[in-house]
Amino acid sequence: MNLDKAKKRLAKQLTKGFAGYPTLSLTYSGRSADKATEVLLTFVLEQGAVAMEQRFSSTEDVRHDATIQSVLVKIIERSGAKTVTEVATVAIQATD
Repeated sequence: MNLDKAKKRLAKQLTKGFAGYPTLSLTYSGRSADKATEVLLTFVLEQGAVAMEQRFSSTEDVRHDATIQSVLVKIIERSGAKTVTEVATVAIQATD
């Protein structure tokens, strides 16, 4: 899947708003606000359930990585998530 198609499919999921459980949340982080090198997926099956997490990272911006964006779309589709949310800003990672 190309990058533009993956971004459009993600955007469509994000605009639906809360539609119930299961939920999937995307949180981007990186060394600066301009470059997200990691995305954290948080999946919650039902209210009160323990959240499951999966991380993807890259040396480049994950928001512009066709492979990672395609994987995110596939995970959303296969998980059956009714609600998909995204943190609008890039969280700054602490440097060691």
